[in-house]
Amino acid sequence: MYPTFLLAALSLATHAFAAPIPAPRPAPAPAPRVGLSPLHPRQNVPAIGAGPATAPDGSTIIEDEVVINGLNMRFKVSAPASALVANANANAGAGAGAGAGALGINVLFHGDGGQSFFDFPNAGVNAGLMGVALLSPDPTVRWGGSDPRNSLIRPQGAAHSAAVNQFITTELPKIVNFDKSKIFLEGISGGSLLLSGFTVPTFGASLGVKGVVMGCGGLAPQVRVQGDISGIRVHWQSSTDELAELKQSIPPAIAAYEQIARGAGLSNAQVNALQTVDASPDGGHCAFDEQDFVSGVQLLTDNYSSILAGQGVLNGVAAVGSKGVVGNENPFVAAVGAGAGAGAGVAAGTGTSAAGVVNANAANTANAGGIGIGRQRGRGRGRVNRLN
Repeated sequence: MYPTFLLAALSLATHAFAAPIPAPRPAPAPAPRVGLSPLHPRQNVPAIGAGPATAPDGSTIIEDEVVINGLNMRFKVSAPASALVANANANAGAGAGAGAGALGINVLFHGDGGQSFFDFPNAGVNAGLMGVALLSPDPTVRWGGSDPRNSLIRPQGAAHSAAVNQFITTELPKIVNFDKSKIFLEGISGGSLLLSGFTVPTFGASLGVKGVVMGCGGLAPQVRVQGDISGIRVHWQSSTDELAELKQSIPPAIAAYEQIARGAGLSNAQVNALQTVDASPDGGHCAFDEQDFVSGVQLLTDNYSSILAGQGVLNGVAAVGSKGVVGNENPFVAAVGAGAGAGAGVAAGTGTSAAGVVNANAANTANAGGIGIGRQRGRGRGRVNRLN
């Protein structure tokens, strides 16, 4: 044991000759928020009703919120006044009682941050489909929640999907009358992660989903597939300069859905008629018009039905919905298999109406049995921990 005077001397010497303590380093700058909306966290989003009450085609827009399984599910519905259920909303106008409707629905799932919910690109009635949009109940406005380790991990995916299913089956019929045989879904970035990883595998069959566009995102199913989803029309849409993590997750997602169809006994031709892929737009994340995130998403949505019918055109690239997935599981490399052009049969005998898309889907399924927040500008390069 050292004497007290010696310890004191050592202490003084240490303080006298030690290097000065460096000032704390500033926190590293956050990763570039490419393609991400500043509309987060959730308490900072615009108030309910802050957006327009009328769609470009004159349809009424209802915006409200319901609580499902303890989750606040905020929604927008755009429909003709005649399709709205009476008293569904103070602004509903002359609606009818709850019942069956003639029009289908396209339910849009935004990317991280909620930009596309507030833009509401599917507002109005497009090709027989009324626009519906849902806002993630997550505090950071991400579908499926988030994990700081990896932007692709969505720990609340199953819970969010269950709430979505209940909204469509229980709450939406209280608001608008729609044809329940014409349920279509559209995902944008993080919204596509929820759809491909959780919602479609779990509820695609029970909801009777007819078609899905997975825009700029994708995950292989993260849950057990419930029922037969092999007959759902699925189109995967990306771009050449996609985010690095999505270039890694989208190909396995495509392959997984292809395998589901094969497991149901579908041949290559049958798979290609139902599942198509394209990543030809020379743009960044979701910039399908090769210009911008917001305008790119709008272009995708404007062409939603024609893409599912195999006739969609994005930025002059013809028939983006006609390239089958077989041999094209990785859309970020040159096509190597028979899938190129093989999905064109989807468009046979159809127009661009929702009825045409539904009939095309039914026809292809039948043939299968017979044959055997802010706006991003620019490119969206780099790694981010949010998927808008």
